[in-house]
Amino acid sequence: MNSENISNETNTYNNAGEGKKVFFSGPLFNQGEKDFNLKIVKVLEANGYQVFIPQRDGIEAAKMEGSKSEDELTEMVFNLNTDKLKWCNILFINLDGRAPEEGSSFELGFAYASGKRCYGLKTDTRSFESRLDLNPLIGGCMIKIFKSYNGDELIKELEQYLSNNKL
Repeated sequence: MNSENISNETNTYNNAGEGKKVFFSGPLFNQGEKDFNLKIVKVLEANGYQVFIPQRDGIEAAKMEGSKSEDELTEMVFNLNTDKLKWCNILFINLDGRAPEEGSSFELGFAYASGKRCYGLKTDTRSFESRLDLNPLIGGCMIKIFKSYNGDELIKELEQYLSNNKL
């Protein structure tokens, strides 16, 4: 491990509980995903966190069909999301899917490399391979992953955790 990695690791864990600005990352391609994401965001906000969630606060390219070129949309989404990743102290990622959503994987890597504290959630039974629930390069970024195959139970676990801990 080189000194840059040690420095990043130290920054990530020494800053636990400092700052309350969260970037919430996750799939937003159907109403069920969007609704579940918002339930988690509601819990975070009820516990004093200021949350940026792209589906609510950002640019959804799918809703802008025809109004901008692909290059313009790419630049707009990329710039807004990377600016908000620089702004936040914490990344909270929905890891559902056989593999986390592509954009979310980028956001996780960006946040981790920037020394942000990273937390995840997983309600999906699909896994990376038979012995590993997540790719080690995804799971290795996390301070904590909240897991339950029942979304309501996961929300209760998160509420309980936040009643006693800071992200």
